Amino acid sequence: MRTARRGFPLSLLLLAAGVLPASALPAALLDVARIRELTAQQVQPALALYREFLSLPNDAQDPHDILRLVDWLEPQFAARGFRTERLPTEGSPLLFAERLVPQPADTVLVYLQADGQPVDRAAWAQADPYRPALKERDAHGDWQEIPWQRLLESRDPEWRIFARSAADSKGPMTQFLAALSALDAAAVRLPFNLKVIVDTEEELGSPHLAQAVAAHRAQLAADMLLIFDGPPHASNRPTVSFGARGIATITLTAWGPKQPQHSGHYGNFVPNPALHLAQILASMKSQDGRVLIAGYYDGIALDEATRAHLDAVPDDIDALQHELGFSRPDGVAPSLQEALQYPSLNIRGLAAGWVGAAARTIIPATATAELDIRLVPESDAQRLIGLVRAHIRALGYFVTDGPPTDAERAAHPYLVSFRHAISYGAFRSDFDAAAGRLARAGMRHLYGHEPILVRTMGGSIPIAPFVTTLGVPAATVATVNIDNNQHSPNENIRLGSFVEGISIILSVLSQDTR
Repeated sequence: MRTARRGFPLSLLLLAAGVLPASALPAALLDVARIRELTAQQVQPALALYREFLSLPNDAQDPHDILRLVDWLEPQFAARGFRTERLPTEGSPLLFAERLVPQPADTVLVYLQADGQPVDRAAWAQADPYRPALKERDAHGDWQEIPWQRLLESRDPEWRIFARSAADSKGPMTQFLAALSALDAAAVRLPFNLKVIVDTEEELGSPHLAQAVAAHRAQLAADMLLIFDGPPHASNRPTVSFGARGIATITLTAWGPKQPQHSGHYGNFVPNPALHLAQILASMKSQDGRVLIAGYYDGIALDEATRAHLDAVPDDIDALQHELGFSRPDGVAPSLQEALQYPSLNIRGLAAGWVGAAARTIIPATATAELDIRLVPESDAQRLIGLVRAHIRALGYFVTDGPPTDAERAAHPYLVSFRHAISYGAFRSDFDAAAGRLARAGMRHLYGHEPILVRTMGGSIPIAPFVTTLGVPAATVATVNIDNNQHSPNENIRLGSFVEGISIILSVLSQDTR
């Protein structure tokens, strides 16, 4: 295993790993044997509920899908003693649920996600991505569908359930509902109020969430926020994360002739927008991936204690490079965890002309690049977008908000249109804040040791509006397998991970915060 630094004092590494005395963490309302017993009792009903849930289409871009989903979710929460309410937005409604107790020690707000990515049915190895399939590997390592009835005879933890949103994020939501059922079955009275917000537009970037959180601030008020979502560390070991990067996007289009032109007739004469776009993109980053735009990394300062936190995460860089198929990481930082502390500038798509069998000898009319910027708390999204725009202008390009007019074409040799959107910001909470203590206590109680503590997830979840508007700390508890193909064809959850996730949530929720 290769790490970025060595030689930190043991005391500093123990602090970075989050090793705190037991007195600093909550007590448990259930012992581990009882948690495992209650989980086992819930597996069959949870799997039946999960299959029903997975069978509901949940494309975030289809409001009818989402409304049917909310119709299904409301009685699920009501059956577990929650009052539910739909919080209207300009898009699909959020679902709010709460279960209050007399003289609560705290109020815990839980974020869950119900919507999913679109599906390309032709790319799935099953007839319908919304008809969940139970599968096992054959002798060749290929996944083969098996009858659901086999679960009544035995359960191989390596079997997998394939369906859209199996892991992202109907799996965690079902695990949460099953954990609530287990607590009720054991007659455990939680000492805290429990509030739940179900996001129905997460896969669209949660465009209306911040406004809704501000409008319903009093209703959502809490002492901490728990998120049951996202994958664990690459090792698949128990993981709690304390931050996530935000996300913004940029669309760049370089403009050439009004129509594609014959490269023989006009090559060396008509400017090629694909070349211009390539030059713009190449000017933004070095060959080893560092952003070259002046000031892009300003504000990021990592002290030795923070670096110790980052080095305590057990990344096997050699194995990761082998699995992903590259020989050397980008040069932004000396380790994966440290690299995630900086804003990124990623080319997520390119289009110009035609390629492959469809290639033709033309000068394309346009060339387009789609970029995404992963944000960190220290960097302002508008500032970074402004730096990118200013950089392009400094290269000599006339920057427009849309297609250039004839007058602009006549006046400017280099033309680029620039559109951007900010989905949501980054967040980060302290390891020892209330949410972190509760999540870590549940993991430590269940496994007998601290989970992996991740300062900042690489991906983005729309939690910043809660942290900033409500003023609460947040922690993310991972309950699915890392290799789940989320957002992709053949999304899945490992059966053993599905069951284990019920125990994880049950252990976290059964910590006594009094």
